[in-house]
Amino acid sequence: MLGRIFGWTSGATIGTLFTIAKRGELVGTDETGNKYYQSRDTVSYDGRKRRWVVYNGYAEASKVTPDWHGWLHYTFDEPPTEAPLPRRRWEKDHLPNMTGTPLAWHPQGSLLADGVRPAATGDYEAWKPE
Repeated sequence: MLGRIFGWTSGATIGTLFTIAKRGELVGTDETGNKYYQSRDTVSYDGRKRRWVVYNGYAEASKVTPDWHGWLHYTFDEPPTEAPLPRRRWEKDHLPNMTGTPLAWHPQGSLLADGVRPAATGDYEAWKPE
């Protein structure tokens, strides 16, 4: 219960849920479970309806897919549920930023990588003070 009151990192707080119930309408959900909302009334200073996302799990902005990102930032008028972006065959699936997680990428030679550091090639000459 305290996590819902004070914790914004693992979903919506009670204040956010109250705002959603009072002013928001569900527009859609993406494949990771994030829910996207739009205000019922025009409350923004520029006359547009406010848009926001409630993350499924940990709040990390890179979890928002490109099509929903465009809708959130008013690049697209219609949400991806109504007008999905055309998918090209060379496009890869969206991946959130994995930095700081066990799934983070570690280059060859990193102490955190599973492999063994390669031996020096002999082209390195150590600096010696004079």
